[in-house]
Amino acid sequence: MDKEKLLALLQSVATRKVEPESALEQLKDLPYADLGFARIDLHRSLRHGYAEVIFSPGKTSEQIVSIVRTLRENNDLVIATRAEASQAEEVLRQIPEGRYETLSRALVFGDMPDTKPGALSVNVITAGTSDIPVAEECALILQTAGVPVQKLYDVGVAGIHRLLAHVELLRRGALTVVCAGMDGALPSVVGGILDGPVIAVPTSVGYGAAFDGLAPLLSMLNSCAAGITVVNIDNGFGAAYAALRMYNALSKEGGGALHAPANFNGRIQCAQVSSGVVVDS
Repeated sequence: MDKEKLLALLQSVATRKVEPESALEQLKDLPYADLGFARIDLHRSLRHGYAEVIFSPGKTSEQIVSIVRTLRENNDLVIATRAEASQAEEVLRQIPEGRYETLSRALVFGDMPDTKPGALSVNVITAGTSDIPVAEECALILQTAGVPVQKLYDVGVAGIHRLLAHVELLRRGALTVVCAGMDGALPSVVGGILDGPVIAVPTSVGYGAAFDGLAPLLSMLNSCAAGITVVNIDNGFGAAYAALRMYNALSKEGGGALHAPANFNGRIQCAQVSSGVVVDS
């Protein structure tokens, strides 16, 4: 249940439009719904502002369907990440109002929120075209929160002029998410050019000695550019949530709106941190 629905219910009780017993029936299953195979966190949006996101790998299509239906009773927008095409086909057969985003491999149920005029954007960039699926997962999660996303793909260090041609554009973003495989060098370059927060996402793209993303992960953790945040391999979802935590901190500074405060100078000051982000179950 999100804040708006809970507030509306409480107001209905206060104005005697809803009997307390009826309200109790609606609230008694909170804060979670026990499906036997899953305990769905219905208070996630109250605590974090966003509903629980479904991690599809390891789940059957029937389990995903049950979780989606439970979440949809309490939330206007539900996302299931990392869904295979075969999973998506079966889920959408039972819940046809959803859609499957092929690049990000995400199932989406409900309408995406509109972005507010003048809202700060988040840059999502990739070193190569092969990194795009991870970047698209990140971009999708940001967009579910109404955050504008500025995408810049295939600007890796093998042709650094491609990145340098867009530096002024990137400087207009509140922060930057960088997805890179191979040697994982791009976040260090971006961190040396931009003064805002940089979130680095190592991808599993690369040849043998890249060790399915371990090599770029270690490169990013050892970056000489201070203050880069690093998430797990291929974790576009975790990068998006790290970005949202920073973005929301800026929003509070600006009075709760998703746009820059009047004195915003294009920078967000943040501590030097290197952290992993755990994906929801």
